Amino acid sequence: MLISRSRLTASQGEWDATRIRVELLAGLVVALALIPEAISFSVIAGVDPAVGLYASFTMAVTIAIAGGRPAMISAATAAMALVVTSLVRDHGVEYLFAAALLAGAFQVALGAVGAPRLMRFVPQSVMTGFVNALAILIFLAQIDHITGAGATGWVVVIAGFAMILVLPRLTALVPSPLVAIVVLTAIAVTAGLTLPTVGDEGALPTAFPVPGLPDVPFGMETLRIIAPYSLTLAIVGLLESLMTARLVDDLTDTSSDKDTEARGQGIANVVTGFFGGMPGCAMIGQTMINVRVSGARTRLSTFSAGVFLLFLILVLGPVVAKIPMTALAAVMVFVSYATFDWHSVRPATLRRMPLGETVVMLATVAVTVATSNLALGVVVGVLVTMAVFSRRVAHLLDVQRVLAPDRRSVRYAVAGELFFASHEELTDAFHHPDDPPEVTIDLSAAHVWDASAVAALDAIAHKYERQGKRVEIVGLNAPSAAIHTELSGRLAAVH
Repeated sequence: MLISRSRLTASQGEWDATRIRVELLAGLVVALALIPEAISFSVIAGVDPAVGLYASFTMAVTIAIAGGRPAMISAATAAMALVVTSLVRDHGVEYLFAAALLAGAFQVALGAVGAPRLMRFVPQSVMTGFVNALAILIFLAQIDHITGAGATGWVVVIAGFAMILVLPRLTALVPSPLVAIVVLTAIAVTAGLTLPTVGDEGALPTAFPVPGLPDVPFGMETLRIIAPYSLTLAIVGLLESLMTARLVDDLTDTSSDKDTEARGQGIANVVTGFFGGMPGCAMIGQTMINVRVSGARTRLSTFSAGVFLLFLILVLGPVVAKIPMTALAAVMVFVSYATFDWHSVRPATLRRMPLGETVVMLATVAVTVATSNLALGVVVGVLVTMAVFSRRVAHLLDVQRVLAPDRRSVRYAVAGELFFASHEELTDAFHHPDDPPEVTIDLSAAHVWDASAVAALDAIAHKYERQGKRVEIVGLNAPSAAIHTELSGRLAAVH
């Protein structure tokens, strides 16, 4: 497969031997770490390990060409595997491949209509919670690998962690995770240590994936079965991928094309479905290995990760099978440590941070860790943000009452945002029985956002009118006047 240099352009400068070496070695490290994870995700989905491994190969290679975020790793993931467990159990693996094709089509369509731009509504507090929850989940996923090996496992992990932490201070020629994996594997094999290995996770495939259409009936019944799964896969996959892209943007001080990334994820899932793989999306942990730990910045690292993965399982399968899981666990524990935003939980930071922002971050972390679902955690975080924001903005409403010197008229000056959350506070600010016959409501410093605000103004006017008083609303800006004219008097009657 040929890739033009323009599609693999280094973001920070010209290509040279050092950059190519960094990208290729980063891809090798990612490929080694992908193998056990792809196998474990296959087990979650209830399919043969080859399905997850093939998916990781096709996703990585395709997204390197079609994606919008250089250096981001896409492959089979736990979030996508959890969505399809019942589909595989009830209908079989061929329906999984069909669901991958349809999910990819949905993602291409969402990218074409600009759905990824909604990511701008995800606030920083949710992003921080997302990153911290990811770090916690990565660490928790390694516990079984560490404890299952006894005291020896702990020693290997600690030694590997120290190696990854210290080696970059001595040399940057080779990624420290790769050195740790090679050295720890050599020691384990030479010393005859009894440790769980990659081979214990499942059998590695021995043949190249062959493309083909899923063996399912092509009709409305099949569509009825796979469509709900495919839509869920498309949304979950895009949410995780776009959040990861934003994280990489921040880490590298570069921008990415989110619409292109969404379409690229869709194309990658279509290709994966044709090659007999399970649906995938961006892998946050592997992306952190690639970008933060190994220093990759271009599409070459993503492409090489896919190629190395296939080479390792088809050519060097017997060697790869001997890698201790604790060696890979050491890499992932370091990724967890490097990913967690330690500044966000320092006492000084928490004291300065508004309480609402802290609540949003903690809610995102709690839901994500409790459900092991990053997408659900982000959704809850955004919902909590909306509630906190609405409460905060609603209380910024200010209503000043100015009685005319002759006491024949009163003017209410309203300042703030008028929407559903400020409805009650707005209506309570008016003194209907005590006011004179002429009432003016000045909205020069206010903005009417929704039907609830119009209903509140109608209710206020209606109460005055029942008392024989005249109400005049003035100062509406153009958007507010438009919505008020459109809805006033047409909402539910006030009793």
